[in-house]
Amino acid sequence: MSKSRIAVVTGSNRGIGREVCRQLAAAKMRVILTARDEAKAAEAAAALSGAGDVEHAALDVTDEDSVGALVALLRARYGEIDVLVNNAGVALDGFDVEVVRATLAVNLFGAMAVTDEVLRAELLRPGGAIVMVSSGMGELSCISEPALQRRLLEPSLTREGLRQLVQEFVAAVADGTHEARGWPSSAYRVSKVALNAYTRVLARELGDAANVNAVCPGWVRTDMGGASASRSVEEGARGVVWAASRLGEGTGPSGQFLRDGQAIEW
Repeated sequence: MSKSRIAVVTGSNRGIGREVCRQLAAAKMRVILTARDEAKAAEAAAALSGAGDVEHAALDVTDEDSVGALVALLRARYGEIDVLVNNAGVALDGFDVEVVRATLAVNLFGAMAVTDEVLRAELLRPGGAIVMVSSGMGELSCISEPALQRRLLEPSLTREGLRQLVQEFVAAVADGTHEARGWPSSAYRVSKVALNAYTRVLARELGDAANVNAVCPGWVRTDMGGASASRSVEEGARGVVWAASRLGEGTGPSGQFLRDGQAIEW
C-alpha cells in the first residue's frame, strides 16, 4: 500500500475545493479530487496535473452507495488516507422547508456520512486530519434565542442531540415558527452552525486519534461568494490547507473553528 500522505477533498472540481487540491498537491500530498460528475472531476484533476499528484473519483455525498463506493476504492487503492476535507456544499436560492432539507443533506449530513464511513472503514491513519469547510455565516450569533445557543454549545452534546436540534429547525420552518423560536431564515447559515457543532462533537469522540477542525475561508471570489468578495480563492484555501496539514498527535488544534490558522468565535 502507498506510504505517501493522501488527502481526499469532497466537492472539489471548482472553487475553493479545487484550489485546496492544488495547494495540497504542491505540498507533496497525493490528492483525490472528487465531484458528483466523474467527468468533471477528471477534467479538474487533469488541469491540476502540473501542481503535483492529483487523481480523481466520483462522489455524491448525499448518496449512500456513492459514499460507500468511494471508501471501497480508497481502501483498495491506498489502504489508508491522512486527510479528509469535507468541502462539498451548496447555497440554494429561496427559503422553504424543501430548500432547508436539500441544504442540510449536503452541508451537514453529507459531511457526516462521508466522515462516518471513512472512520467506520478505519481508513484514516492515526493522527490524521479532518477538516470541515464552514463559514463565518455559521457563527452562533445568527441564532437569536440564547437557549438554542446554549444547547448547541453544550459540552455533552451528542450527534443524536444535534440531529434532534436540526430536525426541530426543519419542523419549525415547515410550520412557520422558526423565527419565533430563534432560528434565522437561512438554510445555509443553520447548516454551517450545525456543521460547526458536529466538528466539536466529532473532535470529542475521536480525542487524540485525529485533529478535527472547522475552517472559515472568509468571503471568497467563487461562484458561491460572487465577484465582489474580498478574498481570492488562493487566500481562502490557504487556511483550509493549514488545518489539513496538522498531522500527528499534538501537532495542531482540534475541535476549533479557525480562520487563517487562528481560532475564531463560534
